[in-house]
Amino acid sequence: MERSELLLRAAELLADTSGLGEVRSTVSDLVSGDLKPAYVGLVLREDNGALRRAVDATRSPVPLEDVLPLYDLSDAWPSAQAARENRIVSVPDRQTLIDGYDPQTVAVFDRMGLCAAICVPLPGTRRTTLGTLVVAWDEAHEIGLHERTMLTAIARYTALAVERALYLDERVSVARQLQRAMLTDLPPTPGLELAALYRPAAHDDMVGGDWYDAYPLPGTRARDDGRAPLAVTVGDVTGHNMRAAALMGQVRSMLRQADIDQADSPAAAVAAVERANEHLRTGISGTLVHAHLLPRPHDRWLLRWTNAGHPAPLLAHPEHGVESLTQHARLLFPGLTSADGRPVHERLLHPGSVLLLHTDGLIEDHGRDFDEAAARAARLLDRATRRNTPLPPLLNLLADTLAGHEHTDDIVLLALRVRSGA
Repeated sequence: MERSELLLRAAELLADTSGLGEVRSTVSDLVSGDLKPAYVGLVLREDNGALRRAVDATRSPVPLEDVLPLYDLSDAWPSAQAARENRIVSVPDRQTLIDGYDPQTVAVFDRMGLCAAICVPLPGTRRTTLGTLVVAWDEAHEIGLHERTMLTAIARYTALAVERALYLDERVSVARQLQRAMLTDLPPTPGLELAALYRPAAHDDMVGGDWYDAYPLPGTRARDDGRAPLAVTVGDVTGHNMRAAALMGQVRSMLRQADIDQADSPAAAVAAVERANEHLRTGISGTLVHAHLLPRPHDRWLLRWTNAGHPAPLLAHPEHGVESLTQHARLLFPGLTSADGRPVHERLLHPGSVLLLHTDGLIEDHGRDFDEAAARAARLLDRATRRNTPLPPLLNLLADTLAGHEHTDDIVLLALRVRSGA
């Protein structure tokens, strides 16, 4: 009855795991409770045939995983033999270990104080074995029929959980790469200092649609002093999955295209994206701030922007504190287009001014007061502007202070400073 309950618990718990680390930790807890082993390990087979020991981040590292994290399928280890031959390998005592394996294997077992082990292959659906479940004891241990049957069943549940975790990890990795690939290299812009920061959510399975963009405004020419109009955007597509990352790439490209025909108005460019979204039924929803910066005499710049339901940008004036640019209109959402168009707002930026665009991950989080976080951001920006702090360390300071390292949403920051004497 106890073993049946253990198997039922294994099926339930392993079905709820989502990452390899969680699988490794769950298996350790399950097996340790009933068989009382001194060590439980998980060895996974990689695409090139090598074996890698999965590390349980919730526990202190052990010598076996620290000294030899990666080894070959052909090596003289009981776990490699189990994966290679696709059968259970039992080492009931130290003498069996000495007789059947090389001195390095014996030395590592001795260092860990282990005398016996059983290695159970993890049956895969796409390959012969995914790896090996390793259970070891600090004294001689002859595995019985019931224990062998139970560990074989747990290995099957573990294999299913590993395959699911690998699939999810691969999807998250692809989405992260897609997202990072579409984060712009900031263009050199005479008269402006630019910096951007992107930090993914602390949870690996959270992939969002946050992005920033900056590019010379199409169809415009530089002034005699070398300064040229610039377009900047920070946005957040709804969702935390592969689709959100893909839609982010679409809206980013659509907005760049719209600026080619609508270089005279950031609002007209956003409205063109809305019409395309409606006509093509791409289903994009979210928020963004899109702005055009136009050079003006005496090293000044005219900021023209439109806000589609996005957190308010912050504008730090070198002599007059920080202004929150709260003017905004409806968010991007299919069916919410309006014949009245979108409003455009303007500010004249003097040398020393700093403009900060950000996504909601900077100031919105569970258990945190939104207004207080926004006020703290303004104070930090004001102090850094007066001290003429370079923008990259300023963005890191904002992210570290306001969001911390356990933030549950992606963070995107884009800042620019007006230089004098361009």
